[in-house]
Amino acid sequence: MTIRNATAVGMSVSLLFGAALVPASAGPFSDLAGSWTGAGTLTKKSSGNERLRCQARYDVGNAGEQVNLRITCASDSFKFDLTGYIVNRGGSISGQWSEPNYNSSGSLDGRVSDSKISAHAVGNTFSAHIVVSTQGNRQSVTIEPQETDVTRVSLAFQRR
Repeated sequence: MTIRNATAVGMSVSLLFGAALVPASAGPFSDLAGSWTGAGTLTKKSSGNERLRCQARYDVGNAGEQVNLRITCASDSFKFDLTGYIVNRGGSISGQWSEPNYNSSGSLDGRVSDSKISAHAVGNTFSAHIVVSTQGNRQSVTIEPQETDVTRVSLAFQRR
């Protein structure tokens, strides 16, 4: 897998837990604290589908308004280790991320609405649109990278 494709998937996955909704008295990241695990499918133009396995650790602060994250995902052909942070300000989310194995970094922004977020991630080699839906201890994620061999990533996560 190319740096561009791995970066697109890596950054996109960083949003997986960046916008779960909780009661109005707590920030949107309050329910994210701890460890999560998941699996899904990575679809590529060149070679079809690959199965992904992921683990994540989220440290939530500032009354649930920010989250520091570390996400590791792997398929049969690649692995990435993503770190970053995301901040909520009145329903708008923004943050920074980096992935040292592919020497990549970038920013993200988006909006929280009900139990769903829509965000755009931009890095030095890619961009992607991400939609995250959360129901209790489960999340579904759809990632659509732009101009890469990866055309879609679909993931399901559960809190450990």
